[in-house]
Amino acid sequence: MISHEVRSFLAVADSGSLSAASDKLFVAASAISRQIQRLEQQMGVPLFTRHARGMQLTEAGEIFAHHVRKNLLDMEFALAEIKGLKAVRRTLMRIACTDGLAFSLLPRLIAGFRAVNPGVLFDVTVAGTQGVAALVRNGECDLALQFSLHAEPGVEVAGSWPAPVLLVMHERHPLAQAAGITLADLSPYPLALPQQNTTVRQLFDLACHMSGYLTEPVLTCDNFSTLFHFLRHTPLAVTICSAFTLPEEAEREGLRLRSVGIEQLSQRTLQLQRPSGRPRSAAVQHFTDYLLTQLPALAASLHPRGQA
Repeated sequence: MISHEVRSFLAVADSGSLSAASDKLFVAASAISRQIQRLEQQMGVPLFTRHARGMQLTEAGEIFAHHVRKNLLDMEFALAEIKGLKAVRRTLMRIACTDGLAFSLLPRLIAGFRAVNPGVLFDVTVAGTQGVAALVRNGECDLALQFSLHAEPGVEVAGSWPAPVLLVMHERHPLAQAAGITLADLSPYPLALPQQNTTVRQLFDLACHMSGYLTEPVLTCDNFSTLFHFLRHTPLAVTICSAFTLPEEAEREGLRLRSVGIEQLSQRTLQLQRPSGRPRSAAVQHFTDYLLTQLPALAASLHPRGQA
């Protein structure tokens, strides 16, 4: 139902080279090149810029790739309806999220949903903020959960909840019971921080800059699990996250979540996102409704405790 030319075009667009597309499709690179040339002749514009390191989509190529992917998704949805899969039966749901949400919250929500809907399968992709937004815009996922600082173009926000940046430490840490923590109070203690491409780190760095506090983390990592386990084994360490990142683990592991009264650290929300203007299966809508029930209740239970 998809032409050889379009299949070859998408393979090169996704992989960035003729050789990689050839390996993916088990078709000679020369044949793929001819098929793309035929497409370009039909359209009257080049779809790729050729260079020594591979092939990159032109502006026209980006437009064509976007519409091809959208049409393929629409076709998949139509086939699912025809086969009677629109009901919440055995169907695959594609979810994208940022790292902090993959640590505990999303697995917990998926497990709760599947306890009632065991026929629904999940494929979860973990990416950075821009990567998740791109997956949603391109229709490469059905739903996304991510911490965000602003609205993303081409993305529909189905729900949004405050997700301020909190300090995380052991309950016996000297700062755990202190009144009115400031960023300067962190100086004597080892800091474990996410990398600077995360919204939580960006807000933390902004708050530090505005407060005149110079951070020097002993550990940086883009995987929250690494920060979490470092904290568990380092009694005086401090890390940062949202209360959503540790919905159950903080209490179970004897950790304390504390807020710092700085405006910059409150400029973030947890967003439930979905592709704009796309048809949705019954399973996706059912899971969306489930999240819109669970997340507000979770937000109400987490933040008063976390910001105490």
